[in-house]
Amino acid sequence: MNELEKCMAGEYYDCHDEIFLGFKARARKLLKEYHGLAYEQKEEKRELLKQLFGGMGENVSVGQPFLCDYGRNIYIGNHVSVNMNCTFVDCNTITIGDHVLIASNVQLYTAAHPVSLAERLTPGWEPGSEQYFCRTYALPIRIGNGCWLGGGVIVLPGVTIGDGSVIGAGSVVTKDIPEHSLAVGNPCRVIRRIDEEESHVKNSGL
Repeated sequence: MNELEKCMAGEYYDCHDEIFLGFKARARKLLKEYHGLAYEQKEEKRELLKQLFGGMGENVSVGQPFLCDYGRNIYIGNHVSVNMNCTFVDCNTITIGDHVLIASNVQLYTAAHPVSLAERLTPGWEPGSEQYFCRTYALPIRIGNGCWLGGGVIVLPGVTIGDGSVIGAGSVVTKDIPEHSLAVGNPCRVIRRIDEEESHVKNSGL
């Protein structure tokens, strides 16, 4: 397996391999252009986002500033709003469904390192070595249809948030959240189920 294949399989990989440096350089170039556009330049912004992301549906808004690692691993559905100052560390895939609201300062992290120091250090690494000193792996994040992530939410690697769920502001999501759930806190926990009829009434403005 090459380093990209290892990364996408959730195995340890060399995040400084040339292929990833190329991904980062391209993303930073596109992001620099994106941040240079005015708010009302919506068509130009959309074209840049289509180049940056792996896939993007209709009626997608991404506030400025916005940061990501590669961009190519981000897949966004239809009718999605990403507010300002969000960070998507997309070393593995970040998949966002339709009709999703992502508030300001949300952070989605696919990259991680082992907790144990002995496992975290790269085997054979020595001070002064050009080899990166720690092991890295990445796991995908999935946000289902109809979700709302409140301000400052952090989603950790490997997490799936089920369709129709709401994550309260400031929550740190460390584990999967079932569909149609209201979840809050650090670590984030489900506090109640959101009834589908209740969601329909609220979304209808009744």
